[in-house]
Amino acid sequence: MTFYAENETSYVFDFDWESIYHEVALAVLDSEKCPYEAEVNLLLTDNDGIQEFNRENRNIDAPTDVLSFPNIEYDVAANFENVEDYMADYFEPDSGELILGDIIISIDKVQQQAFEYGHSQKREFAFLVAHSMLHLCGYDHITPEEEQEMISKQEAILNNLGITRD
Repeated sequence: MTFYAENETSYVFDFDWESIYHEVALAVLDSEKCPYEAEVNLLLTDNDGIQEFNRENRNIDAPTDVLSFPNIEYDVAANFENVEDYMADYFEPDSGELILGDIIISIDKVQQQAFEYGHSQKREFAFLVAHSMLHLCGYDHITPEEEQEMISKQEAILNNLGITRD
C-alpha cells in the first residue's frame, strides 16, 4: 500500500498522525474487502486552504472538516469487481496499485471538533480519515439510511482499533 501524506501547516499533533492515517486507512480497506494494494493521498491544511478547495471543487465558499475525491466510480459501494475493466484510469502503471483518491483534512476543524465533541484530536482525526476512506470506497451519506450505514461502519472500524471517544 502506498499512502502519501503532506502537512502544509506548521501544526504538530501530539500523536503520530501518519501512523494513524495508515492504520485507519488499512482498517477501512480490510473491512471493505478491497482485493488490491491501493494508493491514497492525504493533505493536511488549515481552514483557509480547505475553503479554497471547497470553493473550487464544490462551489461552496466555506471551510469544511474533510474533502474526499474518489478516483473510482462505483455502481455499488465497495464493489471492486469491475475496476480491472478500467486499468488505465484506476491503476498506477508503475506499481499496479489501485488509485483510490485524495483526502484533504482541515487541522483547524480537527482541533475545533475534538473540543466540541469532547474527545481527543487523535479520535477526531481518525474519524475523518475513516469517513473519507469510506467515501473513496464509494459510500455516501445523502439519505438517512446511507448516513446510518457510514456511521455504523466508522464506529466499528475505530472501535476495533481501540480509537474511542474516551
